[in-house]
Amino acid sequence: MFQQHFAFTRYPFEASLAADELFDTEAMREAKARINHLLELRGLGLITGEAGCGKTTCCRQVMQQLPPGLYRPVYVSLTTGSALDALNCLALELGLSEQRQRASQWHAIRNEITRLVQQQRQLPVLIIDEAHHLRNEVLEDLRLLTNFAMDSEPRMCLLLIGLTELRRRLNMGVHQSLSQRLVIRHHFGALNRDETERYLQHRLSLAGAADKVRLFEPNAIEMMHAQARGMPRRINRLAHYALSAAAQDQARCVTLQHMTQAVEEWQAWTGCRQPTPAGAAAPAGISLLPLKTSPKSLAQAADAHRRQPRCLNFESDNFVGTMWFIE
Repeated sequence: MFQQHFAFTRYPFEASLAADELFDTEAMREAKARINHLLELRGLGLITGEAGCGKTTCCRQVMQQLPPGLYRPVYVSLTTGSALDALNCLALELGLSEQRQRASQWHAIRNEITRLVQQQRQLPVLIIDEAHHLRNEVLEDLRLLTNFAMDSEPRMCLLLIGLTELRRRLNMGVHQSLSQRLVIRHHFGALNRDETERYLQHRLSLAGAADKVRLFEPNAIEMMHAQARGMPRRINRLAHYALSAAAQDQARCVTLQHMTQAVEEWQAWTGCRQPTPAGAAAPAGISLLPLKTSPKSLAQAADAHRRQPRCLNFESDNFVGTMWFIE
């Protein structure tokens, strides 16, 4: 709807990006360095993070850059079934047939891995996405799958990708054998405020926007960053909705009011609202907004004070929230 209005060559915030078009963040560079180290060691690795932070995107970029003659990436994302379901899914990705016996399929996969290493001279790289859904017996089967020559000869890489809860699960006593074998661990963080602005400009540039043209006002970016909590997937949705709102108003840039409409639309679809802390004290020179401030009230308060709204994100074990204030 807004592609013609802003003269974009494509929609800027869609998910389909080539590996060389991805935005490179500090978290992305750290994750890629750790994955490459994992490939050198032929071991087990763990990548965790919140939904939409870029875990799978990072792994896709690394796998697409591997020499196909030396590596055999195997990507599995169906992780909600039984142990036999997981093994059959892995077997199909390796070109094997389904089996009705769990042990038979497990041995067939091991034999195929050995064949790839010894005959094809390829290193199998098993990537299990959404690994936080895996049952305990599946995690144990995967660990045993990497045990070759009495645990003395690494013949494959295993990379588990999942939400933060996966990290906590692997720290439990039942998974100590797997946890102790993890040679790399990395937790994806969120984009900071500056990275969010550069991420927006990067995606807009790929869609044909001029580098010097700022399509998002600073206070709109501030609100977007706080509501999305620095998660790229949430930023994509809010930016898409905000550009649609700006196009409907025939505006040439996204204002705080347009971002307000985008947040309200996003909240209507997802039911997600950022809580505001109760009983917070205002520092000198700062006016705290009322508890449960809506995006529309935020815009009105900013306009009344003629000052830019700011935010403070905070997180604890049991609570995550955003406090808005007017400087």
